[in-house]
Amino acid sequence: MSEEEQLIKVFYTCFQRLDWKGMLDCYHEEVFFYDPVFENLEGPQVRAMWEMLLSNAKDLQLSFSNIQSEPRLSPDADAAPVSYGSCDWVATYTFSQTGRQVVNKGAALFTFSEGKIAEHQDNFDLWRWSRQALGIPGILFGWTPVLQNKIRRMARRNLEKFMARSAPGKS
Repeated sequence: MSEEEQLIKVFYTCFQRLDWKGMLDCYHEEVFFYDPVFENLEGPQVRAMWEMLLSNAKDLQLSFSNIQSEPRLSPDADAAPVSYGSCDWVATYTFSQTGRQVVNKGAALFTFSEGKIAEHQDNFDLWRWSRQALGIPGILFGWTPVLQNKIRRMARRNLEKFMARSAPGKS
């Protein structure tokens, strides 16, 4: 198993244990994250997102498989080679806002720098997620940009509130 594959395994093992601090140790200081809900997050936002999600998780079960990595040469001869990685994952949990069970299946793509995860992109079907998490509204409207953008705004708002409460000097 390559160093990158081992790092992915450590990341998801920490995830299974709800150990957000361990997950964050796998990330580069200037990590970039993307998923269909939060979209683009950087550094402190990524760290706060995982702390928020895992601190509030009650019945999360996570499985992961098909871990792979592939070194690539940089087009710039002076730059360090870049490595890429991927894995598949399934997260099963109760969506707290509706009490509905969600089985979210996705794939993660990674880029590594200095022995850490520098970029992390999670891909999953947001309409499939909304059908499970929201029920009838998700079934009827989860495919629409209107509902998908509402989900994104709510997630961002929750993250901003969490970050404001967690800021140094706040209690």
